[in-house]
Amino acid sequence: MHGEYKVPGGKLVVVDFAVENGLLRNVRVSGDFFLEPDEALALIDAALEGAPADTDTAGLTGRIDAALPESAVLFGLSSESVAVAVRRALAQATDWRDFDWQLIHEPPQSPALHMALDEVITAQVAAGHRPPTLRVWEWDSPAVIIGSFQSLRNEVDLEGAARHGVTVVRRISGGGAMFAEPQSTITYSLAVPESLVSGLSFADSYAYLDDWVLIALGDMGIKAWYQPLNDIATEVGKVAGAAQKRVVAPGGGPGAVLHHVTMSYDIDADKMLDVLRIGKEKLSDKGTRSAKKRVDPLRRQTGLPRATVIDRMISSFRGRYGLAEGAVTDEEMARARDLVRTKFENDEWTARIP
Repeated sequence: MHGEYKVPGGKLVVVDFAVENGLLRNVRVSGDFFLEPDEALALIDAALEGAPADTDTAGLTGRIDAALPESAVLFGLSSESVAVAVRRALAQATDWRDFDWQLIHEPPQSPALHMALDEVITAQVAAGHRPPTLRVWEWDSPAVIIGSFQSLRNEVDLEGAARHGVTVVRRISGGGAMFAEPQSTITYSLAVPESLVSGLSFADSYAYLDDWVLIALGDMGIKAWYQPLNDIATEVGKVAGAAQKRVVAPGGGPGAVLHHVTMSYDIDADKMLDVLRIGKEKLSDKGTRSAKKRVDPLRRQTGLPRATVIDRMISSFRGRYGLAEGAVTDEEMARARDLVRTKFENDEWTARIP
């Protein structure tokens, strides 16, 4: 069996082994990481040799930790990352380069239509009717997007939203409320087969699916990192928040994962605070005193136009994994417009938790 795991912000870890009578055999770990002393690699192989194939990530990590001397130095990997590579091999996980990726980047659309397209496109990927897709959003109006499980009245000042012409919609994924304005926000969705994140914990899947954009930001001079559970941060503040939804395939087989990210290119903090109800406890949890200080926009950090930032992100993805131009099909759009009418513009959905 063969498994690979690109450590977010680190190096590639590769494992090869056989499974005989339910045990790992002939284990070989390799990669472009750094490890001292040299003998530590053999110790890792030996620690995994004979491990039951149903050992979870924590158990495999413990075996490796117990085998390594205290003086061992691991750079670009960890014991857990090796364990994750093993679990991904056993789960027959796929890699980014195993797919023919498609890009959707279309003219501005309404907030409700964006919510519906996320649902429809991810369902199409789950059903095997569409390749893994990167969709870059363009907004036709300002919006507040609340998480699937949030209380509408606790999160949004509806009078403030109406005063500023802000549409309020509820998405299908969990997480917190996001404030978006057409020229101040960069939003994208990844709709991927579940196999791409097989063997990863829910938390690890966030870091794994965000890794490409961290590299793209790095190429623009921004040192960014994944901040658990769902933020992308820099030394001077948060720049993005992510959310996910798992979609089951028809018949109950392996499905798909929707991973979408809203990035702050610019921000009208006063307007945001007039629309969102940001409680003191949330600010305290983030370690800041002011909501204005929680977000540090990409415009200030890059000095680049919004369109250029988006183009560079897309180019970075294409250079790493390949990316063909695509579009929403007529059938997908028809389904999405029906969902807008029956769900995403319906108060029964938007205010399902008042």
